[in-house]
Amino acid sequence: MQWSDRIGRRLKLRDMHILLAVAKWGSMGKAATELAMSQPAVSKAISDLEHVLGLRLLDRGPQGVEPTRYGDALLQCGTALFDDLKQGVRELQFLTDPTVGELSIGCTEPLADGFVGALVEQFAREYPKVLFNVVTADSATLRDRELAQRNIEVAIAVSYTFDPPPAKEADVEVLFDDRHVAVAAGHSKWARRRNLKLAQLIEEPWVLPPLNTAVGSYVADAFRAAGLELPRASVLTFSLPLHRHLLASGRYVTALPQSMLHYSRSSLRRLAVKFPAPPRPVSVITLKNRTLSALAQRFIDCARKLAKPLANA
Repeated sequence: MQWSDRIGRRLKLRDMHILLAVAKWGSMGKAATELAMSQPAVSKAISDLEHVLGLRLLDRGPQGVEPTRYGDALLQCGTALFDDLKQGVRELQFLTDPTVGELSIGCTEPLADGFVGALVEQFAREYPKVLFNVVTADSATLRDRELAQRNIEVAIAVSYTFDPPPAKEADVEVLFDDRHVAVAAGHSKWARRRNLKLAQLIEEPWVLPPLNTAVGSYVADAFRAAGLELPRASVLTFSLPLHRHLLASGRYVTALPQSMLHYSRSSLRRLAVKFPAPPRPVSVITLKNRTLSALAQRFIDCARKLAKPLANA
């Protein structure tokens, strides 16, 4: 029997949508509630799918349902299918009115506070009706979870030399090289000093990232490259609001990405001290073989233009 006769005419998008919901919630009842359907209708849709395919897609148990290996394979196809459909609808909306649309992007917190914040602001001037869904996370999570699960269309993230290589499913385009620099409040006594030595700041209260993380190791390596031990941190945190609050007192010093100072509207100042942190590429990351929406393509074009001053630095 031909595929079109056995499956193509009988496989319904509605049933695929129900399967995705059941897998997401792990329960026929919860999926029925979310879909505003009766539980028997959900159960019948799954049964119909299994009958059409001749395969068991879900294992039923007292704790709920879990996809079989056949279910997992079909769910991957279904996720891509509905994502492509969603992208197609967005493309139609864009063709109808190029100033309207929705764009899901991801970035790290420092990039949100600097480069990406400036990028969204600039892009919104040309497309004022666009809705941005912005996910902030570390680079690995953006690339390996948010992009892979198609929760975002574009990620802008930084890479460290000890990061795992990009997945084969990802396309990576470097925008510019970034690096950490020593930072304090504009009214700090250190902000007015010239020709500082990093050793002069060792005894100051430092705000540093957690040391057992990629960025923590990166900052520690910069001190070692200067022939110094890592200073005793007063505060270990990723929180940028906490950085700003503490630095505003004028007492604390820290290390933050240079691009954040370049694009951010803040009173923080780069200190006149050599901080030998190596450059790290900031890249646009997209999912390979995923058709980008017209909005995403224009957003990436805008990112290239905005990045030029740092790319040529």
